[in-house]
Amino acid sequence: MFLTEHLGVISPAAKRVFHQNKRLILPLLILVCLALPSLRTITITALSDAFFQVSVFVAATLFIYYYAIDHLPQLELRYLNAKSPVLEVSFAAFLGMLPGCGGAIIVVTQFTKGQASFGAIVAVLTATMGDAAFLLLATRPTDGLSIMAIGLVVGTLTGLLVNKLHKTGYLCPTNQKQTQPVTVLPTKIIKLSKPIWLMAIIPGLLIAFVLAFNIDLSQFGKHTVTAVSFFGALMALFVVFMWALSSKGESYKEVTSEDDVCSPPSKITKVLQDTHFVTAWVVASFVLFELLVTVFGLDLKTWFVNYAYLAPLIAVLIGFLPGCGPQIIVTTLYIQGVIPFSALAANAISNDGDALFPAIAMAPRAAIIATIYTAIPALMVGYGLYYFVT
Repeated sequence: MFLTEHLGVISPAAKRVFHQNKRLILPLLILVCLALPSLRTITITALSDAFFQVSVFVAATLFIYYYAIDHLPQLELRYLNAKSPVLEVSFAAFLGMLPGCGGAIIVVTQFTKGQASFGAIVAVLTATMGDAAFLLLATRPTDGLSIMAIGLVVGTLTGLLVNKLHKTGYLCPTNQKQTQPVTVLPTKIIKLSKPIWLMAIIPGLLIAFVLAFNIDLSQFGKHTVTAVSFFGALMALFVVFMWALSSKGESYKEVTSEDDVCSPPSKITKVLQDTHFVTAWVVASFVLFELLVTVFGLDLKTWFVNYAYLAPLIAVLIGFLPGCGPQIIVTTLYIQGVIPFSALAANAISNDGDALFPAIAMAPRAAIIATIYTAIPALMVGYGLYYFVT
C-alpha cells in the first residue's frame, strides 16, 4: 500500500519504457526499496546475502565448469542411435544432466534436424535443471550432485520408455529451414563489468568463506560488519544493473533466459553473462522473500509446513514455465529452507530450462508433449521422496 503512495501514478510514457525495457524493472524497484527508510535495512541485507551466498560461488563454479568442459565432444545422436538406442538416450540424458542449458539445446537442435529420437528429447528435458544447477552446486554441492544423479537415471528410463511407446521419427519436424547463426558481439556493459569483477572476486570469495564458516566479523573491527554488508549490497546492485542493461528484455524469453553466446566465444564473457543472469533472479527472490515476511507478515516456511503435500505439485507446475529464471526461484527457496528436497527434485525433473524456447519455435507439438511426459516422472519422484524420504 505504501509502495503505491510513494510511486504515484505511472505515466503512459513510463509504461512504454518499462514495456520495452522489462529488465530495468528489477533494479528500479530495488532503488525504490532502498529509498524507503522502512525497507532500506532488509533490502541491503537481502542484496548482501545474495552476493556473498550466491554470486561469488556461482562465478567461481561457472569459471571452473566452462574451462573443464571445453573439450567435451558433441557427438551426433543419430550415430549413437545406430549403434544402440540405449546409448543415444543415455547420452542425451547425460548432456541434460550437465549444469546449464547448453547440453539440452544441443539435443533439441539435433531432434529438429532429424538426428535424434523423441525419446532423446524427453530424456534431456527430464534430466536438465538448467542454470539453477550452478546455483545449487555452488551453495549445496551434495544436493546438487544428488539432483544431477536423479536427473540422469530418471531421464534415461523415461526416454527409453517413450521410445518403446512411439515409432521411430515420432513428432520429428520435416523440412526445417536452416538459419544462419546470429553473431552477437560482447556488449560494452560486459566489458565494463570485467575489471570490477576482477577486483571484487577474490575479496568477495574470502568474505563468503568467512561467512559460510560462521566466523564473527566484528572481531576484525567495529565497523567491519557494516562495511561488508554495504560492499555486498553494492556489488549485488551493480550486477543486477549489468544484467538489466545487457539486454532490453522486451520478450519473456529475454527476461527469463540467459543471454546469447558472444562471437568470438569467450569463457570469461560467458561466465559473467550467466553470473549476472543467475544473480538477478536470486536477488529478486531474496528481496521478494524478505518483503513478504517483513512487510506483509507472510511466513512461507510455516505455510509449506502446513501444506507440504502441495509443494511437489506446485514445483512441477512452475517447471512448466520456459526459461531458467522461475526455476532459480524454486532453488533459492530450497536453499533458504522454505521448501523440501522433494519439491526441488520435482521441479528439477519437470523444468526444461532455456531448451524449451528453441523446441517451441521449431517443433511446438513435440515440445508440448515432451513437457507433459516430463511431468509424470516429476510427480512420481517428488511425491515418492515426500512420502518415503523427507
